[in-house]
Amino acid sequence: MIHAMPKRPDRPRADDSFTLYDLRIEVVATDRPMICNHRAGDWFELSGENLRFPPGQTFPLYPLAALLPLLPAKQRPTHPHDWMTTDAEIACPDPHCGGRFRITRIGTTTFSHAAVTAVPLPPPDADARVRAESGTDAPRTRGKARDDDAPVRKRRKRATRAEMLGKRGKRRKRKD
Repeated sequence: MIHAMPKRPDRPRADDSFTLYDLRIEVVATDRPMICNHRAGDWFELSGENLRFPPGQTFPLYPLAALLPLLPAKQRPTHPHDWMTTDAEIACPDPHCGGRFRITRIGTTTFSHAAVTAVPLPPPDADARVRAESGTDAPRTRGKARDDDAPVRKRRKRATRAEMLGKRGKRRKRKD
């Protein structure tokens, strides 16, 4: 059975915009020789989901494959103390290559959710409605909620490493 995709709205909702950083990834030389097929000063840019290379420039596959998982995180706003904010240079994945790749945020681009996906946004009050239906006013947190009157199960004591190994460092058989 073939399911029809949801129809995209002709006009996006006024509140469906989001902003991503545009990035420039540039090859930086170090004191070690470069082994891979990239040269100091080579670069490419990322805006949204689109990579742009200068005319006539190539870029090796393996360093690109190593960089790709990091780029969407670098495109998003991060906490000032997050390593994704502070660390800008990535080493070439070839352990013998001295190349590094400097990732720089060079600007921003604002996108419309409706323009980049066929999945509609949930209604603005969807989270509040779910909380109201579940009978809780607080947003969900990790773990299971527990009634204060619920009985607490005792945990079985785990043996320490020393107890398991015994005096001579050999593993003792457990007595059950």
